[in-house]
Amino acid sequence: MKKLVVFTGAGISAESGIKTFRDAGGLWEEYDIHDVATPEAWEKDKELVLGFYNARRKQVLNAKPNEAHRALAKLEEKFEVHIITQNIDDLHERAGSTRVLHLHGEILKSRSTIDPSLVYQVKGGNVKLGDKCAKGSQLRPHIVWFGEMVPNMEQAYAIASKADIFLIIGTSLNVYPAAGLVEYAPAGTPKYLIDPNAVNNSAQLENVHLIKEKAVKGVAELIAKLMSSPV
Repeated sequence: MKKLVVFTGAGISAESGIKTFRDAGGLWEEYDIHDVATPEAWEKDKELVLGFYNARRKQVLNAKPNEAHRALAKLEEKFEVHIITQNIDDLHERAGSTRVLHLHGEILKSRSTIDPSLVYQVKGGNVKLGDKCAKGSQLRPHIVWFGEMVPNMEQAYAIASKADIFLIIGTSLNVYPAAGLVEYAPAGTPKYLIDPNAVNNSAQLENVHLIKEKAVKGVAELIAKLMSSPV
């Protein structure tokens, strides 16, 4: 089987009703990232940060995978599909995808503030002040904040470097180091970019096929092409 590497961003989950961060009307128009998404914000006001992510978690729990998520899962019938996502929701997993790597964390999990290896499923939908890990420290969202290292990048680079086909869906390619992931695909690898908006760096991508559609329509269009092609 050919290896299909799929790099997804907020655009694929937007059609499930999960508000994006950077688009018009997105979350960063409502919140200052310095108040809710940095280590400094956590030290300044833990309750505000926890409340922000509790609200995001509720939104994810109420959302359902859309046709794009489900179509990617179905591609496992014909390809070895690896999904690398910037998204913190679990919609890929709920749709049935079996190889999903989260670069920026997972909203449905919390972790220790003194031992990053202690990660827990969030029970009841909320993380509150006073919720502690086994070592007695306050639990925080299992999210990569601005200014923090992205621990799964090396694994993501290794996956991208073995791609036979590279698919990019619903990302602005603005957030580094994740946005540089496509550069690790082998030379000559066919690349497909699905996004209705002008995407930074798209003109510089080698061998890229642009599909200017939202995720659901764009993925359906691409899959019809992939599934009819010999593998």
